[in-house]
Amino acid sequence: QVQLAESGGGLVQPGGSLRLSCAAPASIFSIYDMAWYRQAPGKQRELVALIRGSITKYLDDVKGRFTISRDNAKNTVYLQMNSLKPEDTAVYYCTVGRYSGGGYYAQYWGQGTQVTASS
Repeated sequence: QVQLAESGGGLVQPGGSLRLSCAAPASIFSIYDMAWYRQAPGKQRELVALIRGSITKYLDDVKGRFTISRDNAKNTVYLQMNSLKPEDTAVYYCTVGRYSGGGYYAQYWGQGTQVTASS
């Protein structure tokens, strides 16, 4: 079982920022792609952002506000979230998987971290 260590969630006012972090085992991080999903209450889970080398993809709703990046020296992927909106409120999950022209397949999941944008 692969352990993904997520951190950085919390409560922030609309318009604020948060940065999520996810550390993965070195053996996994070096060969897999990574992505963040989110799931809000009563809604379907959705792919927020993914990264494969220099390629990044984003959900339309977060383009220009969220940035995914990875630090290979720390085996960590980040999700910088700016200009947060109440509709960004959800549990955010870090995943490790594979991305190809056919889409992204998540193989391992973190435990999730709550992000709440509310005044």
